[in-house]
Amino acid sequence: MAEEADKESKTEAATDKKIRDAIEKGNIPFSKEAPVFASIVGLLIVLSFATRKNVAALTEKLALFIDHPRSFSLQTGADATLLFQALALEIGSFLTPIIVVLVICGLASSILQNIPRVAYERIRPQWSRISPMSGWGRIFGRQGHVEFLKSVFKFFTITLVSIILLRSEQYKVAAAMFSDPSLVPEMILTMAIRLISAVSIATIVLVAGDLIWSRVRWQRDLRMSRQEIKDEFKQMEGDPLVKARLRSLAQDRSRKRMLAAVPRATVVIANPTHYAIALRYEREETSAPLVIAKGVDLVALRIREAAERHGVPVVEDKALARSMYDSVEVDRMIPPDFYRAVAQILFFVLTRKK
Repeated sequence: MAEEADKESKTEAATDKKIRDAIEKGNIPFSKEAPVFASIVGLLIVLSFATRKNVAALTEKLALFIDHPRSFSLQTGADATLLFQALALEIGSFLTPIIVVLVICGLASSILQNIPRVAYERIRPQWSRISPMSGWGRIFGRQGHVEFLKSVFKFFTITLVSIILLRSEQYKVAAAMFSDPSLVPEMILTMAIRLISAVSIATIVLVAGDLIWSRVRWQRDLRMSRQEIKDEFKQMEGDPLVKARLRSLAQDRSRKRMLAAVPRATVVIANPTHYAIALRYEREETSAPLVIAKGVDLVALRIREAAERHGVPVVEDKALARSMYDSVEVDRMIPPDFYRAVAQILFFVLTRKK
């Protein structure tokens, strides 16, 4: 019941991070029917293009063992070894193209489904792989039912195709009893090609359905609950409470640094209580006034208090203070738009000092 409730709560699609983690662990969508279909196609290719010529050549050479058995010397063990080596070489040359084609088809069916990658998680020993309870669950679970239905479909499809083909060829089979025996292998090969072709065509529907089902099931198994998405977001971006606390600490440090710099200001432009901008201008240091502190409301009052405490002139200009607050940055020179207005204030302040 708990597992069902947990699955029901997983209603959200997997995030990109969840998908990447699953792929890195080797959890990828894979159709087991695709390699089987590829093997059938590979066998069809072998029978159609390689078997006829290779069988004729192999039969011709093996016929020597039956037609002329005394032509082979078997006086010593070395003779027997050479004979078996020659026999193995002939059989190997016959089987090698078949094995190569089947291997290529099998690899292609896997590579086309997913990009090959090394996943150590898949080869790590896990108890669930040998646990009887886990095996029981896989056999009688939903996936086990799907595999059973696929097996039933394949059994009835192959049986039906074989019956239809054999019934259509029954007269040829009966006539072969009265024909040249050398023509029987060709007839069997032709029937095998037709049978495998029919089976491969019939199983295309199963393979296509299994490819779609494997991906749908993979995406369904990776679904996440809303809480899991929130936890993952916190893990990736950081806890919002922690980030807010860090932001607050950074702002406190910035305020302390600005207030500590106010005594070096040349003038503070204020909007009586709401805005305050502290400027420093020394011709030898910068080409334009430098903003060393700015603040609004409580911070503005503290800037004014620090300025008054250290004898820094405070000039009240509501419009200028408000417009400058939105346009200037701390530790940067003021924009050219404010040169004229600030120059008048600095001229007024510096004249009064003299």
